[in-house]
Amino acid sequence: MSASMPAGAGAASASKGRKKTACVTGGNGYIASALVKMLLDKGYAVKTTVRNPDDMDKNSHLIMELQSLGHLEVFRADLDEEGSFDDAVAGCDYAFLVAAPVNLTSENPETEQIEPTVRATLNVMRSCLKAGTVRRVVLTSAASTICIRPLEGDGHVLDEHSWSDLDYVTAERPPAWGYVISKVLSEKEAFRFAQEHGISLAIVCPVLTVGASPAREAYASVRASLSMLSGDEAALAMLKGIEKSFGAVPVVHLHDLCRAEVFLAETATAAPGRYICSSVSTTVVEIARFLADKYTQYHVDIKQSSDDELLEKPRVSLSSAKLVKEGFQFKYSTLDAIYGDVIQYGKTLGNLLH
Repeated sequence: MSASMPAGAGAASASKGRKKTACVTGGNGYIASALVKMLLDKGYAVKTTVRNPDDMDKNSHLIMELQSLGHLEVFRADLDEEGSFDDAVAGCDYAFLVAAPVNLTSENPETEQIEPTVRATLNVMRSCLKAGTVRRVVLTSAASTICIRPLEGDGHVLDEHSWSDLDYVTAERPPAWGYVISKVLSEKEAFRFAQEHGISLAIVCPVLTVGASPAREAYASVRASLSMLSGDEAALAMLKGIEKSFGAVPVVHLHDLCRAEVFLAETATAAPGRYICSSVSTTVVEIARFLADKYTQYHVDIKQSSDDELLEKPRVSLSSAKLVKEGFQFKYSTLDAIYGDVIQYGKTLGNLLH
């Protein structure tokens, strides 16, 4: 059974009945905690889940900061335990499925990444079905479900009809290949479940996500985006790996991603289905030039970031035209805007020294 901690002071039960209520899974994470904050700022009552509510190192930003913004309840739930999300989803108008198993270095992705991800997605979907109140489920997936496939030449534009080629992924085994397969299969299983049970499901496929979050631990995409400033070679290798696998470095600001998820939940006329969330398509070289010009104190060496394997211009673009056609507008559509708050965030987390 899920154990909850009480909401912040002043959140009267009467007001809870008047508020729209949303569940956000994995609320102590990078994307989820930003989404929780946005929903609270919009006046929602929010129910979120974490694996261990007593772990204050991971949850203090939820308890001490976000609960002060509004009605927030924190529930214990385990992705691998069927029914553990029932209490958190009960009575909710919307459910945002953000939490997912991540095991990028597993030697056995089938049993340690792929199967747990699919199982976790269906566990939470079953809880949404049991609730009987959820108007729309919004599943956070990944752009890697779209574009990991052999593409020759330049000028490719991929949309929601595109799927990563799992035969190619299995054969080539690019970095985090088990994660790619897990996301593709969990999307498809979520669709199947939603269609069988009449659930309205929107799936958001975000690209490299950059921006400040309430979370106190730097997400992989933040470390990658700051790698040429921080000197983190492993994170820079991840950024280069994205470019090699995607044919570009597509980027979105965290705030725009959260806005898109709330938009798709609240907009009843928005069609169910997949939505790419990407505002800028760039390359490692273009990011290096931008950072070298904008943040001169870090002395970014463009030559070191411009080896022969890197692209001058994107070969592939992930189109967000479907999302925009529904009426969504991105607020952060340049590298300058996207990097606006992540520099200070990196300093706060200790990823940048000055």
